[in-house]
Amino acid sequence: MLSLYYCTVILLLVTHSLSLPIGRRIQQRDVPDFVRRYAPVAYLSATEKYFPSDLTTHLANSHPVTGSGDPIPFTSPLSLTNLNTLSDQTDIYTTSNTGILSLPPWFHGTKPSPDGTLGTTRASVIITVSKPNNILDVFYFYFYTYNQGNWVLDNPALEFGNHVGDWEHTMIRFQNSLPQSVYYSQHSTGQAFSYSAVEKAPDGLRPVVYVARGSHANYAVPGPHDHTIPGFNSPVGPLKDHTDRGVYWDPSVGAYVYEYDVATGKFRAYDQNDPVEFLGFEGRWGDRQLGDKEKGQINVFGARKYTGGPTGPRDKKLAREAVCPDSKGCWVRPVLMPREVDGDEGGDVR
Repeated sequence: MLSLYYCTVILLLVTHSLSLPIGRRIQQRDVPDFVRRYAPVAYLSATEKYFPSDLTTHLANSHPVTGSGDPIPFTSPLSLTNLNTLSDQTDIYTTSNTGILSLPPWFHGTKPSPDGTLGTTRASVIITVSKPNNILDVFYFYFYTYNQGNWVLDNPALEFGNHVGDWEHTMIRFQNSLPQSVYYSQHSTGQAFSYSAVEKAPDGLRPVVYVARGSHANYAVPGPHDHTIPGFNSPVGPLKDHTDRGVYWDPSVGAYVYEYDVATGKFRAYDQNDPVEFLGFEGRWGDRQLGDKEKGQINVFGARKYTGGPTGPRDKKLAREAVCPDSKGCWVRPVLMPREVDGDEGGDVR
């Protein structure tokens, strides 16, 4: 009789779980609540022109080509569910149908609403990675269709680093479910800080990320950031990013959420409704670099105005041992670095 009672209870619990929507059922069972509780909030520049971009829209307006510019036969429009079928080679670019010089309206993405949401636009991806010693690295990825490069010496005639497709991220390392440190991606490198050091939203939990105008590099403080020397930021220099407390964005809203298994190299969606295939793509998200003789290209001492698109999340060293992608010289700073604020930062932190 006792055995029958427990069987009945278990059956009722399973039946209730199956009555929930699939995404909600899986997320309630699997996603650690701290992944969203400590998810970063972002401030885009008040003068930003190129906002977070819908991944589906980006692919629907693109077609695959090789690194030499030759079209790759592909009968269906590119999508999040078929992009992985191109992964038999890495020299592939999801090239915009109209080309980088056209700057079509969809390059501009979606400006967040005052509450920080993007409506139906889905421009962010969260990936959890379990590691030894009860460590969970959580990567918060942000996607933009267009990256506008920096002006050398603040001269608009010397603008370099423009490209279609732009993946940036912050990573929070948790141990025993508590945040320990935060990594901010900045171009080909980045900076790491202890969680206790970084600025928080008013809830006192969520780290604040300042997103550079145009380039979308992520910083822990507002103001100018010279990045001439990789991994070293200074408020003065010839190649500066500019950040300020402009447009508020909450990337956790509407994010696709996945788990990455280091041993197998496979991704699993927490919500079965979320496509996982696109994460297997090993090529480039965007146009190839324009040739030196092609219209609009500028080459000054090896720096090009129009460069090639980046690789996606799977290529961002998800299995890293240190907080930084490169464990050598990975300095987790215990305090925010001094900075000089350029101009008005805008409103208050939300």
